[in-house]
Amino acid sequence: MGIEISHITYIVKDLNRSGRFLEKIFSAKEIYSSGQKTYSLASEKFYLIEKLWICIQEGEPLSQETYNHIAFKVDENELEIYIQKLEEIDIKILKGRSRVEGEGKSIYFYDFDNHLFELHTGTLSDRLKHYQ
Repeated sequence: MGIEISHITYIVKDLNRSGRFLEKIFSAKEIYSSGQKTYSLASEKFYLIEKLWICIQEGEPLSQETYNHIAFKVDENELEIYIQKLEEIDIKILKGRSRVEGEGKSIYFYDFDNHLFELHTGTLSDRLKHYQ
């Protein structure tokens, strides 16, 4: 028996706006919308980002930005494409932290509800190799 991520849930103020964010930035596909039905705690939508199930649920968003985040692995040659997508919907890209040579590149940005995302080009083995 193994363990893997089933899904990630984010609480958002506006399901439609957050859905458009996921679709624009991550090419997410909406696969379910509860509408007025609430089988869970509130109205929700499910998206797939490739094989990753993301749930957004209506509610009070985070009151402040933190460094808690999810990082998506991307190819380095795709970073510029993501930067363009973020700029098109007026999402500010944050200045990243300093990095050890060879551990990969990252861009960080918040969604409309203070959730931090990272797009990272490195791998765990790359990072550990350069930390030794």
